[in-house]
Amino acid sequence: MYYSVRGEVIHLENGIAVIECGGVGYKCQTTMNTQKNLKLGAEAKLYTYLNVREDAMELFGFYTQEELAAYKTLIGVSGVGPKVGLAILSALTPSQISLAIASGDVKTITLAPGVGKKLAQRIILELKDKFNIGGADENAAVSSNSVNVTSGNVPKAIEALTVLGYSSSDVAPFISTLDPSLPVERLIGETLKLMGRK
Repeated sequence: MYYSVRGEVIHLENGIAVIECGGVGYKCQTTMNTQKNLKLGAEAKLYTYLNVREDAMELFGFYTQEELAAYKTLIGVSGVGPKVGLAILSALTPSQISLAIASGDVKTITLAPGVGKKLAQRIILELKDKFNIGGADENAAVSSNSVNVTSGNVPKAIEALTVLGYSSSDVAPFISTLDPSLPVERLIGETLKLMGRK
């Protein structure tokens, strides 16, 4: 029904942005990543999703089309409602979610409030063949990373690195440049060396 709203940002609070268009203020529930791009009194455009329930109509607004697409994909997973979808996209960017799903990184997805291990596993299982979302530059990186982070010994190496405290989105750009057939220990060592140089 609503594709986007454009106008002055007249109110901001945690998880809410009100955009005034033609004298009407549209209350949009937003992610923290979207709110970082909004400034009170400035003009903004949000891509929207209208959630209709028996007792309410809620408008959700996103700064980029990639974030909106990620949101729609996430809420298609059983157990991921509108609020949980926002929580995930507040904790992670679309490209970080894509990398976490591609590498089976449950730990990164559970960084979002309200997302436990079982739900994170379900998200990975249901979206591993669908989720590849990012900006123009990010999308190219995510696509190339997704090929490598799911092949050979790479998933095992990423899992070991997450135990050491790194997230899949930290290590994927480096580990994706390596030969996936290398032994797990070698992949870990080479990835840490590359990260150290950076």
